[in-house]
Amino acid sequence: MLALTFSTGVVDAVGYLGLDRVFTGNMTGNVVLLGMALTGTTNLPILRPLLALGFFFAGAVAGSRLVRRQDGWSGRVTVTLWIIAALLTAIAALLAFALHLDPETVGTIATSALGFAMGMQAALARRVKVAEVTTVVVTSTLTGLAADSRLAGGTGALWLRRALAVVLISAGAAAGALALLVNVALGVLVSAAVTIVVASLGHTGHRARSAVQEPAAD
Repeated sequence: MLALTFSTGVVDAVGYLGLDRVFTGNMTGNVVLLGMALTGTTNLPILRPLLALGFFFAGAVAGSRLVRRQDGWSGRVTVTLWIIAALLTAIAALLAFALHLDPETVGTIATSALGFAMGMQAALARRVKVAEVTTVVVTSTLTGLAADSRLAGGTGALWLRRALAVVLISAGAAAGALALLVNVALGVLVSAAVTIVVASLGHTGHRARSAVQEPAAD
């Protein structure tokens, strides 16, 4: 889940810097941008953030249906991650080979599809239930880090995981911004590769745990 948090940072950097100031993972940012854009006093886009919000919601519904109400890792989680990776790869191909044909239309399709993929990922993270790691936002994680710290009279529980989530989404954003120097599609391709690695390692670990548990049950 921490690796997917890094991946979200990459994708958000591509959406915001490379595809007309649109967040595809951080929907709080999109809601704020949309509110400002609707005043008509800024040059902020309206359609793409609105579509990203709608497709994120649809992706979260689809992801929840795929994973179902099973906590922890399962075969369905692996399949859902592979679907997300395939979608990200298709988006990267679209940006690499078709963006120059009609930048406006292709950009809108790409940000909408990225929003859908990130919605699926957020729903999946909710089912896997790694505490304090939602993969798409870190506001609540940062609040928990401060509120539960020893400075605030807490125990400092999960401080490392929380801190890593904040650092990794920032590192992902930096990686995505650097990837734009090469090609707008590169960051999305990096995100797809991270998702594939997570799916493969998670599935391998799930099978290993299942193999250990089955003899014990016998």
